[in-house]
Amino acid sequence: MSLEDLRHEIDEADKELLKVIEKRMNIARRIGEIKRLEGKPVSVPEREKEKVKELTKIAGPESREYIPRLYETIFELTKEHEEKKLFGVLGRSLPHTYSPEIHHIIAPEYLYGIIEREPEELDDLFEGRKYSGFNVTIPYKTEAAKRCDVLMGDANNIGTVNTVVFKDDGKTYGYNTDVYGFEFMLKEREIDPKDRNCLVLGHGGASKAVEAALQKMGAKKIVFVSRTGDINYDNVYDVCSDTDIVINATPVGMYPYTEKAPVDLKKFPNISAVADLIYNPAKTSIMLQAEEMGIKCAGGLSMLVAQAYKAAHIFKGDGRFDEQRALTVIRAVTKMLKRKMENIVFIGMPGCGKTTIAGEVAKRTGRDFIDLDEEYYRRYNIRPSEEITKNGEEIFRQKETEIAKDILKESGKVISCGGGIVTRDENRNALKANSIVIYIERPLDVLASEDRPLTQRDGVRKLYEERRERYESWSDIKVSIDRKEDKAALSEEAISKLAEEGIL
Repeated sequence: MSLEDLRHEIDEADKELLKVIEKRMNIARRIGEIKRLEGKPVSVPEREKEKVKELTKIAGPESREYIPRLYETIFELTKEHEEKKLFGVLGRSLPHTYSPEIHHIIAPEYLYGIIEREPEELDDLFEGRKYSGFNVTIPYKTEAAKRCDVLMGDANNIGTVNTVVFKDDGKTYGYNTDVYGFEFMLKEREIDPKDRNCLVLGHGGASKAVEAALQKMGAKKIVFVSRTGDINYDNVYDVCSDTDIVINATPVGMYPYTEKAPVDLKKFPNISAVADLIYNPAKTSIMLQAEEMGIKCAGGLSMLVAQAYKAAHIFKGDGRFDEQRALTVIRAVTKMLKRKMENIVFIGMPGCGKTTIAGEVAKRTGRDFIDLDEEYYRRYNIRPSEEITKNGEEIFRQKETEIAKDILKESGKVISCGGGIVTRDENRNALKANSIVIYIERPLDVLASEDRPLTQRDGVRKLYEERRERYESWSDIKVSIDRKEDKAALSEEAISKLAEEGIL
């Protein structure tokens, strides 16, 4: 084996080692959190000594002599990590929160965990002061405000708190960074509410921060819609026909119910922009409608990151707030999270190599790979080609659409779609909501037709002409690949072009 081969091997080993180190520090952080909450010492020297003896015995011959020194460093760094200040996010149920990930990127100086509590447990949490502070999400923002000794700035103005800090003077301070986050979200998408009529969907805790931000930014009129209020979803189109900007502060359209939309934008004749506080999916149904209408829209991910950045500034007790640095960091973290959350989806003609390329992308990125044709067989125990032959294309397309809606609402996957996914209009929103869509274009004479009944029936060119416009308009990126000698060469060129596009 050559020197270059060995260097490649050690590079790969280092990558795996980094994953293990990250996993270990993550577990250590959670152990440290539990220890502190239970009043136990973070470091237990006796246990560490026994652990080193045990690991030394089972280590391989080339590493055995280094284990004591290696683990002395590991334990030292673990202790340093576990003893950082402890913050977190408080809510009733937080199975899908991104807050810990965001805070660990923005502020490695402290630890950040998940704090799930029932209403009757809130008093003990606030009185115990075992955390240095925490963020607060629904349904506890008003309850948190009631338990603070001092409400600062926006929190005092609107009576809701999303950031709590326990200070050395013994007092509990409450802040609201959602107002800043919402302002940032609008400015980032160049949505200016000054002198505009704004319609806020929902009248819960989130809407108070939205109202405060809109007032700061000079909105002409702010109207709230609720299910049971004087202005509701039955009369809103008549009462609020002068609406310029719609803000969705409800959970309608949130994962996993991504197909729902709270209102029909086309019924507001003056509509010019939409902002949706939801961040999963990246583009809600109401945002996709806005895009189709050619009006500005903003999703909630930048707001989530911006309010977290402002909260981190408060947690760390930093001095002057640097707006330019905030802008740089928030944009970078938002971009990174967006890329991580969105699916990488491949569309294109049957036989163009989507499955081969998608499989290689999944392998290189460490993402789960889903082939919608294989998922079809897994669910219905029949291959798509058999279904079309036996029961007709329409039956197949109906079932394919149901699968696509289920799978495409997920996050962070690599997905290969059937060639005809673009033949049904309703699949467009499913594709665009949470994915970057890549069209693989190949010369028609290299496309396989075996086991493809529609290609055999209609011919490659006819299918291509019927679908080409949709492949191009539904995709975010087009990757054109000429004739290749084998699948390996196809994958390599595709990977190279995707890397140029910043996908890998």
